[in-house]
Amino acid sequence: MKISTKGRYAVIIMMELARKYENDTYMSLNDIALSSDISLKYLEKIMINLKKENYFIVSKGSNGGYKLAYSPDKYKIGDIIRASEEETQVVPCINSTCPKTGKCNTFPLWKDLNDVINDYLDSKTLKDYL
Repeated sequence: MKISTKGRYAVIIMMELARKYENDTYMSLNDIALSSDISLKYLEKIMINLKKENYFIVSKGSNGGYKLAYSPDKYKIGDIIRASEEETQVVPCINSTCPKTGKCNTFPLWKDLNDVINDYLDSKTLKDYL
């Protein structure tokens, strides 16, 4: 599985919000961009996919911004990565209708590897890294 900057930055963004969870404070996109060293334009693109998953609450106004909708232990790292990445399989044939799947000797290897990676990422939450 290749995790692109979108996936890595999505985890960083969510970690930034997780650090503020106990204070019940909102973070502006600009603050997130500055603290995580991610360009604001790229951050906006990543936030679109995370917003679709209802991962955070948005507040408008001078004290507005973003905060987690749930406690950090409710966010699996695997879910965050899958929400931000277009492809999350170790090889493309895992979730496709490849005509060779039934007779490919290596398919079980790639499927098992894919499962191990996803199981590991799903066993970790934002809270584990605060």
